[in-house]
Amino acid sequence: MTDIKGIDPSVAPSGEGCVECNAAGGWWFHLRRCAECGHVGCCDSSPGQHATGHFREAGHPLVQSFEPGEEWFWNFETSEMFEAGPELAPPVSHPVEQPAPGPAGRVPADWARTLRG
Repeated sequence: MTDIKGIDPSVAPSGEGCVECNAAGGWWFHLRRCAECGHVGCCDSSPGQHATGHFREAGHPLVQSFEPGEEWFWNFETSEMFEAGPELAPPVSHPVEQPAPGPAGRVPADWARTLRG
C-alpha cells in the first residue's frame, strides 16, 4: 500500500475491459482503472460511463487510464488530472490488439454518433 489515499498499487485490474459493459454485452470508448480496487470501467464518453458510476458507488476517487501508452490519473473528488503517479500492478492497460472503441465485434457502426460528452 502507498501513502496516497485512494491508491493501492498491489491490486491487479479486474480484467481487460469494462466489467459492466462485458456483463451486459455492451461496448466502450476508452477504459479507466480504479487505483484503489482495480475495477475497470468505461470513460465518460462511453455510453455506460461505468468508471464514474464506480466512483459514485464505491467512493474510490482515483482512476488511471487503462489505454496503452497512457499513464495519467484522474481524481473524481477534485476534478484534477495528474500526468503520472505510482506504478500499479500489471497489466497497465488493456491488450494492445484490443481496439478502442472496443471490444471488437460489439462496437456499432455508428459508434461516434453515440458518444457522450
